[in-house]
Amino acid sequence: MSELALLGGKPVIEGNLPPYPSMGKAEEEAVRDVVASGCLSGFFGSPGPEFLGGPKVRMFEDAWVTRFGVKHAVSVNSNTSGLYAAMGAIGLSPGDEVIVPPWTMSATVVSPLIYGGIPVFADIEDETFCIDPEKVKAQITPKTRAIVAVNLFGHPARIADLRAIADAHGIYLIEDNAQAPLGVEHDRPTGTVGHIGVASLNFHKHIHTGEGGVCVTDDDNLAKRLRLIRNHAENAAVHEGITDLVNMVGFNFRMTELSAAVGLVQLADIERHVAARERLAERLSDGTRDLAGWTVPKVRDGCRHNYYVWLVRYDEAKVGVSRELFCKALNAEGFPNFPAYLPPLYRLPLFRRRTAIGREGWPFTLTDRTYADGQCPVTERLHEREAILFEPCAYDVDDDLADKMIAAIRKVHAHRADLNAAADQLQTGT
Repeated sequence: MSELALLGGKPVIEGNLPPYPSMGKAEEEAVRDVVASGCLSGFFGSPGPEFLGGPKVRMFEDAWVTRFGVKHAVSVNSNTSGLYAAMGAIGLSPGDEVIVPPWTMSATVVSPLIYGGIPVFADIEDETFCIDPEKVKAQITPKTRAIVAVNLFGHPARIADLRAIADAHGIYLIEDNAQAPLGVEHDRPTGTVGHIGVASLNFHKHIHTGEGGVCVTDDDNLAKRLRLIRNHAENAAVHEGITDLVNMVGFNFRMTELSAAVGLVQLADIERHVAARERLAERLSDGTRDLAGWTVPKVRDGCRHNYYVWLVRYDEAKVGVSRELFCKALNAEGFPNFPAYLPPLYRLPLFRRRTAIGREGWPFTLTDRTYADGQCPVTERLHEREAILFEPCAYDVDDDLADKMIAAIRKVHAHRADLNAAADQLQTGT
């Protein structure tokens, strides 16, 4: 009998990995204080002092400004809402193009559609999985209004280069910084290099408020427009001195006092939360980087990687076992993982069928852009053949358990011949 758990052996890790304990007594006390105050939301959707929210929301925004050295922080109820507000704030209009990466959460690439903008996909880099500046340059046209850079999996995109490209063409750079709250590129925090940066406080992330997000900018006008779009802009735009009323139709993207209170506690402890994920990922990399056909994450010089995801590039030819079978064996040994990430987002039906907002296919009626396979070959290769992912944010793993996870990977790799021999049996279920 093989030693591999998938083939009847004993797993290295028995039971599930413990979940990460993201909430504690301090968060509980903060929530109790807000409930006792009776003010669960301080927002009014009309001009006046309450237009900017309640005391906890304002305290949280001030704390974010101080922590990240930005001029303005605008809280919202999700990163998705923040991306929508960012598109509105820059004046995106029907037919304008926004260059986006194809490997990210879907909200990143559909956000332009809210204002009739056209997403244009540029491929990613092979080793850091972030949008490739050279591919961005090739997609810029007179219709281009913005570039969206995602600091994917916790690693910074080439945000300094992308900002230079944006400035040279008179367009905007928006950073989706959902997965890299303490990322750094050459001493600059991720999320602060673009004209607008958007952070996530969804419960899957390094720190969270259940649901929530924050937009940051150093531009006074963009900050004002973000705040208006967050809270029924149509009621307050003229009162706030806005003369350009493009996109001054507001939403309700407001953060509650409860979320802000939790956010204040989480933000104060952000370094500990992020460092725990980094320590786990770096230990996994150090313990497995010598394995053939197994390439651990690369960190560019001058960068800090926060490891929302630990992604390994898998070479089936060198290992001699299919990625799917190797991943099944890892899961059987107690190492939770999944092959591939999201499919390239231009494969979503709304892009393939070119139907988004309007019944007649608007806004795709405003462009001749198409979304066929082959336009982002690096993304397609990683998705279809190479990527194996583990989520450090999900689990509470000490050094002993991390060593068992390393042992599980090394065990499957060492006994891959057993898997190969049993592949037919596993596929047929006999």
